[in-house]
Amino acid sequence: MQTMNPSRLTLLFLLLIQLWSCSASSENKPEYVLRFGHLANNQHGWHLASLKFAEEVKKRSNGRIEVKVYPNEQLGKEMDVLTGLLVGSADIMITGESLQSWSLPKAILCATPFAIRDSEHLKKVAGGPLGKEIEQHILDGAGFRPIAWFERGARNLTANRIIRHPDDLQGMILRVPPVSLYVDTWSTLGAKPTPMAFSEVFTALQQSTIHGQENPFALIKDAGLYEVQKYCMLTSHVKSWAYVVMSGKKYDSLPKDLQNVIDESAKIMQEYEHELFLVQEKKDYDFLVEKGMEFIEVDIEAFKAAAKEAVLESFDEEQTDLLNRIQQVK
Repeated sequence: MQTMNPSRLTLLFLLLIQLWSCSASSENKPEYVLRFGHLANNQHGWHLASLKFAEEVKKRSNGRIEVKVYPNEQLGKEMDVLTGLLVGSADIMITGESLQSWSLPKAILCATPFAIRDSEHLKKVAGGPLGKEIEQHILDGAGFRPIAWFERGARNLTANRIIRHPDDLQGMILRVPPVSLYVDTWSTLGAKPTPMAFSEVFTALQQSTIHGQENPFALIKDAGLYEVQKYCMLTSHVKSWAYVVMSGKKYDSLPKDLQNVIDESAKIMQEYEHELFLVQEKKDYDFLVEKGMEFIEVDIEAFKAAAKEAVLESFDEEQTDLLNRIQQVK
């Protein structure tokens, strides 16, 4: 019997190893890779919840789906990423009132000044029939599929001068998100609102291009705005929620079993983020106090009255009806 040449035997052995390696690599490679972008930093609850989602999706899909998370606007600014969901350069993102810019008038109700009274009211609205109505409106109108919602801390005004009444806002250049209702509201209140991407706010405040901004404690802390803003006015003018939205086209392209994986993982992400939020809100407040920010009580009723005027002037009949139904929720 002829014996195989040792060098040939070695070559065959190496070839078998290579074939096995390629096969194993192919088995471990995910069938779908989803890009998940948001504007918060690596310590923010949104990012931690996003990572939890990625972990759950990988586990529940047995590695068939990989979710790559991109914090700090790495996939682009909010409006760019929304466009990305439509063209395929992004798949999932966290957004809120900016959806109004996509001809989705009901979307602004998730962040309308003084529409939501407190956390319990918010949960009943966002997690109830009215929330489902807004979600369906977003999906039908723009092809963005809400898969979860996150409660957001109340938006509060910051500045380097004390503001107690809307009259004190005269001449103040104030950064706002690129949302027409916010521009209209702050104009009515007496400020000079300037739409600007969140990533540009710190430098603009540092250089006095703008005089103030308004955001929840978490974003004030995470962006280091306490370094360039002395006072935080407790206006609590917007108690809102944000949506985690997925490209409807991408979602529909997944097999039904993997759609279920996305849905189940999103529920876990939502619950996890809520737990983080409750703990973090108090920590963020304490942190800002430690860093020297002074918290100022304001004339809430004066702010409410002026804001209500701006909201009703800006809203159409459909938005006003939804606002009335939200405020009727007990």
